[in-house]
Amino acid sequence: MTAHDYLRTIDLAQAGHISVQQVRNYEASGFIPPAERSSSGYRLYTRRHLVALQTARSLVPGYGWQRSLAIMQALHQDKLAQALTLIDERHAELASKRIQVEQTLAALSTLATQQAAPLASTHYTQPLRVGEAAREVGVRVSALHFWEQLGLLQPARDRSSHYRLYDEQQMRRLRVVVLLREAGYDFNVIEPVLTELAAGRPEKAIVAIEKRREEHTRISWQCVTALAVFQRYVSEFMTPLSSS
Repeated sequence: MTAHDYLRTIDLAQAGHISVQQVRNYEASGFIPPAERSSSGYRLYTRRHLVALQTARSLVPGYGWQRSLAIMQALHQDKLAQALTLIDERHAELASKRIQVEQTLAALSTLATQQAAPLASTHYTQPLRVGEAAREVGVRVSALHFWEQLGLLQPARDRSSHYRLYDEQQMRRLRVVVLLREAGYDFNVIEPVLTELAAGRPEKAIVAIEKRREEHTRISWQCVTALAVFQRYVSEFMTPLSSS
């Protein structure tokens, strides 16, 4: 490679719109491969370093700094399979979160359409004991104990008798749990629904979850865009691919 094919540190920094120190940091951490040194000790970067820098920076929005670094480090250690595993893990996380969001939205919609039943304000002259609360919603006491163990319910305790006491707030949560269980929702869906409801009524929670869904869609698209850059880098500089 001739001298005019090399890039100086400042050239790489300007091409990547980062500082000279950031270029050095990227190399030291493994975001880009190690550079050769000139006889006078200056770093000699090449097109591969430029494309590696572009690839690393494209990965960060969708995969995060730590995972993006691990992906690039794996590539520069000729471990393509490991890099792809890290990418697959991120996609699996996003898929799981997307399913969770969709299920939460569906559950909140169920509450919104049946708002009168689970969210009706019933005024009690005093908190209900666990047996009374169970009879009020038509389930067994053991169910309430189990839901409490899962963290879905947090009844107070009578200071003298230590009986569990369900006030209006806990009865409201209990009615939501019963409704969603009868509708077939799993506990991993019910818990975030209760969390969202703590901030407002179903309609307000639905808006918040829809924004979260939009955010997941944005991140997924960032991943897709980054993979196009990743593929070009691997195709140009990782050969033969079958050896990874």
